[in-house]
Amino acid sequence: MQLTRFTDLGLRVVMHLVAGPAGSMPGTRTIANQLDLSYAHTTKVVARLGELGVVAPRRGRGGGLTVTELGRTASLGWLTRALEGEEEVVECEGAKPCPLRHGCTLRSKLRTAQDAFYAALDDVTIADLATPDAGPVLLTLEPPTGR
Repeated sequence: MQLTRFTDLGLRVVMHLVAGPAGSMPGTRTIANQLDLSYAHTTKVVARLGELGVVAPRRGRGGGLTVTELGRTASLGWLTRALEGEEEVVECEGAKPCPLRHGCTLRSKLRTAQDAFYAALDDVTIADLATPDAGPVLLTLEPPTGR
């Protein structure tokens, strides 16, 4: 299973905010530059994180983003599910259904594996990922040149 780029970016943004000093409010463009991400994609991710209540944007002069208490304490499994959606690993139905779908057990085995994947993330919070060792790395990233 592979996470979507959207989820990957969302997790990176939240980790970066959690690792930041208390009271810091970097803007979306700053975060995109520091993490070497597309500004357009970062904006979409930040909007979704705001809808979920994980980040709180503040507009205007002196504005920026902060991570909410939910963003610090929610499980990595919950946030990954919220960003990924509930799609199955394989598509058996749809416009062109698989002819094996009625007698195949692959779908249920992959669902079990997917559930186990998310369950393994349920005991971890984003704050757990922004450890003292990771914090300096997350905060000292230099914007790439030529962007």
